[in-house]
Amino acid sequence: MAKIINLEVFKRFFKSEQIGGFILLTFVIISLILANTAFKESFANFLEIKLVFGPVNYSILAWINDGLMAVFFLLVGLEIKRELIEGELSSTKSATLPVIAALGGMLVPATIYFLFNKGAGTASGWGIPMATDIAFALAIIAMLGKNVPTSLKIFLAALAIVDDLGAILVIAIFYTNEIHFEYLAMAGGIFILLSLMNYFGVKNLFFYIIPGIFLWYFIHHSGIHATVAGVLLAFTIPTNETDVLSPLEKLEHFLTVPVNYIIMPIFALANTNITFQKEMISGLISPLGLGIIIGLFVGKTIGVTFFSWLAVKLKWADLPTGAGWKHILGLGMLAGIGFTMSIFIALLSFSEALHIAEAKFAILTASVLSGVVGFVFLKSVKKV
Repeated sequence: MAKIINLEVFKRFFKSEQIGGFILLTFVIISLILANTAFKESFANFLEIKLVFGPVNYSILAWINDGLMAVFFLLVGLEIKRELIEGELSSTKSATLPVIAALGGMLVPATIYFLFNKGAGTASGWGIPMATDIAFALAIIAMLGKNVPTSLKIFLAALAIVDDLGAILVIAIFYTNEIHFEYLAMAGGIFILLSLMNYFGVKNLFFYIIPGIFLWYFIHHSGIHATVAGVLLAFTIPTNETDVLSPLEKLEHFLTVPVNYIIMPIFALANTNITFQKEMISGLISPLGLGIIIGLFVGKTIGVTFFSWLAVKLKWADLPTGAGWKHILGLGMLAGIGFTMSIFIALLSFSEALHIAEAKFAILTASVLSGVVGFVFLKSVKKV
């Protein structure tokens, strides 16, 4: 029996992503203005204010990066699970191209960065150019309207979701410093409980969210980045393969607007406050800067395009309906918009303020370059 896909979920998600991208850009500009005016120190001090919730005492910045971003990754996890069950990743044939393209879009940029920074103090940032900012990428392709086939937009969304999954694995495996196994065991126990509730058909989201908060707490204290808890929780939320609204889709509906309109803009406001200095210009041609810029702009383009070509050549997959190779090339450029996801990984990669500032500036430069060039290129390509 053929699967009945709830297309309304994708339509709502896509519409929210494209509008969210414009709001995100506005908050980036505000953050840059704050960081380069007399408000710079006041804003930095504000982000360091401590907020206490029960046994957890963190700065506002830490709550944003560890707390709010866990909600973002919860939404990402819900999207990944939905795509696996009833969307573009639900069958081997449909999932092959975005999965392989995303793999190329991660491996090639990481390799380029590694080659530039091998043996240097910045070598730990190899994960930075692997990421794609789904909100910005979808916002740019939405601006193209009917200039690109709808199938290409769906392909980009699927590719970005697979890319997010890759970023989550990279964070969990390579950007974890110390493991506290007693907390990890407690988190494992809660995850098993959540999985059992799913298995026995518990549908009430309340019985998932409350244990999910404890899952976040124990994951955070285990040493693994707390955002991973959001994805683990998402994978236990019940869903179905019909057009009946499932608990997963209900939660996704609930989270899509606040994540895209509030959480991601707040993250951008707090983390793109780059104070421009003369040294940053020269930093763009340092191994760190070149690794990020070439990795995101050139590496993503080559990785996505070449791996897609290889998959089609080997007859593992077909091109999206109505799309040609120039469309895939342009889409590879848009995948180079790393922005918020790349900045997030940069914060985990470095402890030195200068390295973080240089990385942010390089990410901003590469993302703008990828977005502008990708948009202009795709606008010039005729439909197949």
